[in-house]
Parts: sequence; structure tokens; C-alpha cells
Amino acid sequence: MLSKRVIACLDVRDGHLAKSIRFVNTRNIGDPVAKAREYYLDGLDELVFYDITASSDRRKIILDVVEAVAEQVFIPLSVGGGVASVADATDLRLAGAEKINVNSAAVRRPALIAECANAIGNQNVVLSMDIRQVAAAGEMPSGYEIVVDGGRKPMAMDALAWALEGERLGAGELVVNSIDADGTREGYELKLTRMLSEAVRIPVIASGGAGEPGHLHDVLTEGKADAALVASMVHYGDYTVSGLKRYLHERGVKVRMSW
Repeated sequence: MLSKRVIACLDVRDGHLAKSIRFVNTRNIGDPVAKAREYYLDGLDELVFYDITASSDRRKIILDVVEAVAEQVFIPLSVGGGVASVADATDLRLAGAEKINVNSAAVRRPALIAECANAIGNQNVVLSMDIRQVAAAGEMPSGYEIVVDGGRKPMAMDALAWALEGERLGAGELVVNSIDADGTREGYELKLTRMLSEAVRIPVIASGGAGEPGHLHDVLTEGKADAALVASMVHYGDYTVSGLKRYLHERGVKVRMSW
């Protein structure tokens, strides 16, 4: 059995670490470079960096901040926000990213996934999906809809169908981010995560809603996720990466321990 991963997410806006609740009321909360180093030294498995306004602003990602973060960590760094071409993916790889997250641009032009996979390898292409719950009917039979541009634009696209298409096109991982749970600290969206984990053969990263250690245990077991992404619960100092991994280890979840 592969080890489950604990992944920290840095949402970055204008060079600052930012946090929102359900993708609104975003505020700056710190320095992403300092946080990256803190989490790395505390045993983090992987780091995700999102430039959260790049897509909605129709601009490229802020490479200098990516480079500064990459210099502080020696674990996989996954970066997304505004990736619309192989050239964008290549720029991020040169800046220090190991994995490239595609989201809004891939929804608008799905061939982007295959192009990036062919250029940098399937294992380095992550399809990040922002998803909200809707009535299960018509174009959304799963009851979950894809939303783009940082949660601003619903696309009338079924999340389950898009996950399967992303896998077919060459994505090596999925990030399943529940807009309804994002920033609430009330727990991951287990039904959504389990549905997609059971449908695809590639790793699924659960995102949105982590507030206490038990939430990670639930999504990695009941939700069948391969990794749990955390943000608020470590950003605000309520929990540590090492403490979360110790909690999971003591409850029988296989994780990489540094002690």
C-alpha cells in the first residue's frame, strides 16, 4: 500500500499568502516563502502553490515568487494558476516546479492536458478541479458542477465526466477542491471525493474543508483519497504538519514519518 500524503496549499495573491471562505472574502495572511520553509522542515510530503487570480486576471503566474518558494523546499512542488500552454508549463518547471496544475484553461481547451502530458510527462500534470454541488439533473447527472476562474464562473460541466476526461487526456493526478467546503474547516466533502476516487485510476487529492485532524483521517479512509490538502488549519498555527502525520500514523493510516 502506498503511503498517504499530507499536502499544504499556498494560495498566493499579489505575492502574499491568502485565504478565503468558499472562494470569497479573500485576505492576506502572511509570507508564502516563510510558510513553505516551515512546512518543509516539519515533514510535509508535498507543497501546492496556486496563484489564485492569474486565471481570472488572464495573466501569467508570478514566477519570482514560485522561484523563491522552490529555493526553500526539497519536496515535490506543484504549481498552478494561469497555465494555458506548454510554454507556461515549461516556464514553471524552469522556475522550480515539479508538477504543473491546469484548471480553467484546460476546461476551456481540454487538449491542453494532452499537450502538457506529452511535453513534461503524465506524472507531472495535475488536473485541478473547482467543484460545487448542484441538483443532479440534465448536464450534471453527478450533482456536481465544474467552476472556473477562481470559483467565479460556473461551466454547466459535470464534475465526474470531466474527471474521467481529464484522466483519458493524460492527467496524472486530480485535485478535487470543494467550493462548498473551502475554508469552512467543517470537513472535506466526502461524497464527492469518494465518487471521484472510485471512478478514476489516478491519485486523487482531497481539498477544501480541513479543520481538525479527524477530517484528514475521514477523507483518507472513508473518502478514499490518496492525499489530503490542508491550508487554514496549519496557516493559522492551530496544528502542525508533523502533528497531523503523527495523528494519522497512530490511527493506522500509512504515512511517511520523519522519526
